[in-house]
Amino acid sequence: MSKNLDLFSAPAQSEQAQAAIKIEALRQQINRWAHLYYVQDAPEVPDAEYDRVFRALQALEAQFPGLVTPESPTQRVGGAPRPELTPVRHAVPMLSIHTETDVSPAGAQAFDARVRRELGLAADAPPVAYVAELKFDGLAMTLRYEAGVLVQAATRGDGEVGEDVTHNIRTMRQIPLRLPSDVPPVLEVRGEVYMARADFENLNEAQRERGQKTFINPRNTAAGAVRQLDPAIAAQRPLKFFAYGLGEVTPVEQGGPDFATHFDLLQQLKQWGFPVAAQTTQALGASELVAFHERIAKERDQLPYDIDGVVYKVDALALQRQLGFKTREPRWAVAHKYPAQEMVTRIEGIDVQVGRTGKLTPVARLAPVFVGGVTVTNATLHNLFEIRKKGVRVGDQVIVRRAGDVIPEVVGVVPGARPSYVANFRMPTHCPICGSDVVREPGEANHRCTGGLFCPAQRKEALLHFAARRAMDIDGLGEKLVDQLVDGAVVHTLPDLYRIGLVGLLALERMGEKSAQNLLAALEKSKSTTLARFLFALGIRHVGEATAKDLARHFGSLDAILNATTDELLQVPDVGPVVAEAIHTFLAQPHNLEVVEQLRACGVHWPEGPPAERTTLPLAGQTVVLTGTLPTLTREDAKTMLEAAGAKVAGSVSKKTHYVVAGEDAGSKLAKAQELGVAVLDETGLMALLGKSA
Repeated sequence: MSKNLDLFSAPAQSEQAQAAIKIEALRQQINRWAHLYYVQDAPEVPDAEYDRVFRALQALEAQFPGLVTPESPTQRVGGAPRPELTPVRHAVPMLSIHTETDVSPAGAQAFDARVRRELGLAADAPPVAYVAELKFDGLAMTLRYEAGVLVQAATRGDGEVGEDVTHNIRTMRQIPLRLPSDVPPVLEVRGEVYMARADFENLNEAQRERGQKTFINPRNTAAGAVRQLDPAIAAQRPLKFFAYGLGEVTPVEQGGPDFATHFDLLQQLKQWGFPVAAQTTQALGASELVAFHERIAKERDQLPYDIDGVVYKVDALALQRQLGFKTREPRWAVAHKYPAQEMVTRIEGIDVQVGRTGKLTPVARLAPVFVGGVTVTNATLHNLFEIRKKGVRVGDQVIVRRAGDVIPEVVGVVPGARPSYVANFRMPTHCPICGSDVVREPGEANHRCTGGLFCPAQRKEALLHFAARRAMDIDGLGEKLVDQLVDGAVVHTLPDLYRIGLVGLLALERMGEKSAQNLLAALEKSKSTTLARFLFALGIRHVGEATAKDLARHFGSLDAILNATTDELLQVPDVGPVVAEAIHTFLAQPHNLEVVEQLRACGVHWPEGPPAERTTLPLAGQTVVLTGTLPTLTREDAKTMLEAAGAKVAGSVSKKTHYVVAGEDAGSKLAKAQELGVAVLDETGLMALLGKSA
């Protein structure tokens, strides 16, 4: 923890002078953090820590009002604009709202009591009407429309001056570029740009797979995307928007809207095409505010986006005007937060977990810390590259984040808090579960266990893949049944599937005799398959259906594949160094070979023959794309026939495509083929190409 944070004790001798020193130190710390958070998009401490220091500064300035200066962080709203973006002076300042320090439901009661006192209401006066909203964890934005056309989008900045980010906001499909004809001549819509949790996780996973920098949290990722200089980057980020208010609007006397309540305003925004959070509601008095706070607290983890609290606003706009503002904050609104979702704790050790697909994930063992409403003792470190980038070592003080159902993660190290030298963490060379070799493929960030058919951690995934329709096609062997088979220790490896008898199946929960007989029949039927299906069913990394078919066609027999060298594997069409090495590594594990031999011993078989000479096949070297619905052939039938003739069936049309086979409702692939001059065939043309009669 920074030593600058030990600055909160009450001023002693020469109180004014001592207070001035402490206030200046706090301002410098807050300004530094704010710069990292808002400008560099690289927060150093959790929000809860920032809020604690900010409140300490507010308290000192309240005690010594003569020391308050215009440049104090308490007189500002956010970070300074980036110099690369054009400054925008807001016609109506984008002020922040007061944060209720009591995170319990009592905070709602305190706000209501304050409003009633400011309005001079008697104890027996009717309750005040409010609007209760979510407090999104995103980036405040103002959208300016003139004559119904979006002309400018700007960030909050410091509340008075923001940054012009129109070029990026135009890429967001949720934000209308043109409004209906009934909007006022000038309309500034204010709201929050955010990123959904699932989109954030998918983005980070893609970054990890590419070995690139991951993002800290959805809020900073959204902020960074909005403030990019290149709109193409923003367009690749899955940004979303919620509207919650207005800035400058044409006055009523000049044809502007005449709203009586804030809730009416929000309903009109929805009519004009802006997204408004579905949870937004009217609330009467303190009791309904408390109920809203408690309800959202229960729903918070299930929301698809991050919030850090709720917001209460006096509903009647006339009462808002009566209440007015206090320095930088409106008296008629308050933010009521929930427990922080980022906290600081210590790493006590680093363990390694093995996932269903064999991926090894380092996990930090933490000193227990209360984050996001629960006590957290473990947090993911993702992979070795993430550990190196963040500089994480055992004993470090770290920031831990938990949001919703997302697994808690270590997002950064608190600078200067490491007690002494600690060696770097290293990934194991052998799987901690089954002892198989651990590998990391070139260009990949993740380490993986190679014992796919043998490793207990991967057992369920291996079984489900093996039974899939395009693999061994074992009808009835779904996820729930696999869970029972594995959790009940009935099945340990793939060959065990073929050793289950009727008695064993009937012992399973909710398994009737008819279902058991059907499964046994499906297992027996699956024994007669093809070499390509069997290879695909083994779940060898990078070996999809097409590669499995190429391997089967090239080698002709399983033994030839098992004995192939890496160089020989490279002779297979479309098999490059990464795929060849993955196949060779998988087949070099003795326990994988043992599983293969046991499957054969259980009766799994397929027709084998001599290696095919691809050059003699009629469509060797040809690329074909299928689109639309054919009159009599299914997509799978057509694909099988084409591949048997040596063709490669691709999913998209390019200059390298030789034919597009188009049926009914062909769509964009047909249009692309016509644009590029690619030959287009119907089903009759396809059959002629294959030398078959239609």
